[in-house]
Amino acid sequence: MRVIKLSEELPYTIDKIWEIISDVTRCDWVPSVDSIVLEESIRRFTMEGIGEVHEKILINDPQNHKLQYSAIKTPTPLDHHLATIELQRSGDNCVFNWTSEIAPEAFGEAIENGMRISFDGLKQVLAQLD
Repeated sequence: MRVIKLSEELPYTIDKIWEIISDVTRCDWVPSVDSIVLEESIRRFTMEGIGEVHEKILINDPQNHKLQYSAIKTPTPLDHHLATIELQRSGDNCVFNWTSEIAPEAFGEAIENGMRISFDGLKQVLAQLD
């Protein structure tokens, strides 16, 4: 299993970032996804270059600013996928922590690239709110 971690302090409030992250149907910060459909705790979308993905939302906790989800259906079967986004206050700023576990490890590079592209997309969305 490969574990991928992204962490960065952002010059935005935790509430501003949580508003975007906690809306699990919002995809304006994910450049390769045009729309997301949520049915109960399952979100479905098509990701450019990958295909249709179904993810189960495991935790969406506004008190602890934690979102956790797992890919349960992908074009290429995965043995394991678990992603966690946790936000932490740092004065007026927010530390954004995103960890993904993936198996088989061969898919780690694709997952990491997707995380980086999405994280850059989040920063662009936040900059537009200023």
